[in-house]
Amino acid sequence: MEYRVNRAAKVFCYAVFILWCMIVILSLAWILLTSFKTNKELYQEIWKLPGSFNLDNYKKIWSLYDLSAFFLNSILVVPINVILILVLSVPAAFVLTRAEFRLRGFILSFFIFGMGIPVIIALFPTYFLLSDLHLLDSLTGLSFVYIATSLSFSIFMLHGFFGSYPVELDEAATIDGCTPFQSFMKVVLPLSTTGIITVTIFNFIGIWNEYMLALIFIRDETKRLLSVGIYALQASMQYTGDWVTLFAGVVLALLPLIVFFIFMADRIMDGLTVGAVKG
Repeated sequence: MEYRVNRAAKVFCYAVFILWCMIVILSLAWILLTSFKTNKELYQEIWKLPGSFNLDNYKKIWSLYDLSAFFLNSILVVPINVILILVLSVPAAFVLTRAEFRLRGFILSFFIFGMGIPVIIALFPTYFLLSDLHLLDSLTGLSFVYIATSLSFSIFMLHGFFGSYPVELDEAATIDGCTPFQSFMKVVLPLSTTGIITVTIFNFIGIWNEYMLALIFIRDETKRLLSVGIYALQASMQYTGDWVTLFAGVVLALLPLIVFFIFMADRIMDGLTVGAVKG
């Protein structure tokens, strides 16, 4: 009887998962096909395939609606932020995992506590802080906010990865004459590639899709990120009715993430598996 219940539960979970995947795939396919339509084709038959696969909508969204500027801002901001987050979080996580000092547990708990604080609570003090530092309406100031809000999650994740490797590796490196820094660079870091790539993927996707902070702290239209630019286009399309061009913009915004995820999907699964095991 218990076997039948477990089997039924497993079948139900697989059915829900397959249904969810089909909904996501069909939704993405519909958005992609609609981006090649004309507005007339969209209004006449919403589910019909486009008459021809032309790129007029993509040319219009890229030049006429200035999506290229938003895209360039995101391409400049997101990778730099992800790199800086790794530069700060990787050594911090390693020290909190390997070093022995009195406040280690408190500091780690402090970062974990930071993960539970909603970003919206810190909006007002962050806004006034950036204003006092003359970093408001600046991509540099926005980058500081992204880095600060991403460190807790990154350190927590990397702490799990570093903790999954035995301390004997460090001891063997020390016996061979390595300093703690050399042990970190030559032993632990190469073994932690999967974890670092996983954190990179999550931060890249999170910052690329982030909307609220970019909307509040950036007022100059020339400095908008792609997420804010797409939303502004959606608002303007309510008056023009040029929805197929908006779909082209959505495809361009999703394309880097889809390509990134396709090539890194195995890394994410491996990373989550390794990070779930504590040494």
